[in-house]
Amino acid sequence: MTRTGAEYRAGLADGRQVFLDGEVVTDLASHPATRGVVASVSAHYDHVADPAHRAELTYPSPTTGQPVNLSHLIPRGEDDLRRRRVALRHQAELSYGLIGRGPEHMAGFLAGWAGRSDVFAAGGAEYARNIVDFYEHVRDNDLYCTYAIVPPQIDRGRPPSGQSDPRLYAGVVGERDGGIVVSGAQMLGTASAICDYIVLTSIVPLGPGDEDHALSVAVPPGAPGVRIHSRRGYAAAASSVFDYPLSSRFDETDALIVLDEVFVPWERVFVYRDLDVVSRQWNHTPAHLLGNNQAQIRLATKLDLMAGVAERVTRMNNTADVPSVRVALGEITSYAAMVAGLVYGQEQNCEIDDHGVAWPGRAECFATLALQSDFYPRLVHLLRELCGGGLIQLPSSARDFAHPQTAADLARFVQSPGFPSQERVRLLKLAWDLVGSEFAGRHTQYELFYAGAPHVVRARMAQVYDFERAGALVDRALAGYGLTGPEPAADAP
Repeated sequence: MTRTGAEYRAGLADGRQVFLDGEVVTDLASHPATRGVVASVSAHYDHVADPAHRAELTYPSPTTGQPVNLSHLIPRGEDDLRRRRVALRHQAELSYGLIGRGPEHMAGFLAGWAGRSDVFAAGGAEYARNIVDFYEHVRDNDLYCTYAIVPPQIDRGRPPSGQSDPRLYAGVVGERDGGIVVSGAQMLGTASAICDYIVLTSIVPLGPGDEDHALSVAVPPGAPGVRIHSRRGYAAAASSVFDYPLSSRFDETDALIVLDEVFVPWERVFVYRDLDVVSRQWNHTPAHLLGNNQAQIRLATKLDLMAGVAERVTRMNNTADVPSVRVALGEITSYAAMVAGLVYGQEQNCEIDDHGVAWPGRAECFATLALQSDFYPRLVHLLRELCGGGLIQLPSSARDFAHPQTAADLARFVQSPGFPSQERVRLLKLAWDLVGSEFAGRHTQYELFYAGAPHVVRARMAQVYDFERAGALVDRALAGYGLTGPEPAADAP
């Protein structure tokens, strides 16, 4: 059953230890660094729970018959992927594509894992049951999960087991009645401070000797021994929504997750000391593709926002018809259309496996992953160019409009035809928060490394591309001529 924003906020009061600015945050819903994003996620839950959106955003749970978020759907064909995409786009627009790890993101990974639980069964039948049971628990209770899947940057030249302290990276350190004990740390726990469960596992390659780190487990943020060390909260420094319309509402925060002898019951263990399964969970299930399909729907939404801001600024500055400006707008909109088109392609070129689960098109998904680290910074640069000096001519804060002399000068000198002063400033403050603020800088870094090291992603793209089909064209082309000229192709279509 979909839950309300109030029910979501109530779940945050579980005694979790979130460290920020030298203190433990006890009320995430009211703290300046997190209240904005908590309010945004709460509004998200209320929006999906609204019966007016039920047909577009939910489907009946196979176990309870109650409406549940379509982000949890295990797709069985192209139509399911289309329904899912429509719902995910709708939800991404609630944050303009700026909350990367909202409740709908991890839902795709869990659906992919549960849809191919046989991969987990290779480590033991109980682990397959555990992942399916957890997926259904999250789905039917509309829970918010995120993940921490990368070890800290301590010594990347050595594997987890080769670190100076074998407990630096998250791993099992023992067993107790009813479960296991995990210690160590994981980084990039985006949204871990405001979620219901953190899934701890590894996406980096592990080798012999790293068995203690070959885990997949689900841990509540409030579990004893879990410490969440958040980066600086950009919302805390936002003077107002007018001045920082994005930072103030959509800063999901990122964190280092420290686990100090954390007990994990067996029913929340999905992979246990298994190097093969911890690797296969990503690419032998559709989890990685479904999770990234959602991420690219979100990215397409963000690019549409950038394109809209760019066009509005040029119209405000009366530069929309300048040839170089049209070229810049064309480049921005080309990438926005490309990402959206590749998402559609993932539906149309999906593959149905032997278990009846639809996998989004691999090549189309990896194409975006391979290219976004190049084009996203480029689009930020183009939007900066289109805004020009207007971004650094802005008044210090919304309070300047309350001072009679400042307000009078702003009304006269900071305005454009059809855009009185407050409207001009409001638009450029939005643009700055998209390309120039700390929040914007974090988003550029996020999109640069969202998929991992760019060279690794591009190598993976070369693996999933259909070179057999491309090679067949090469063979036909070569067979069509010789030393004496053209020759008929025997297998011409």
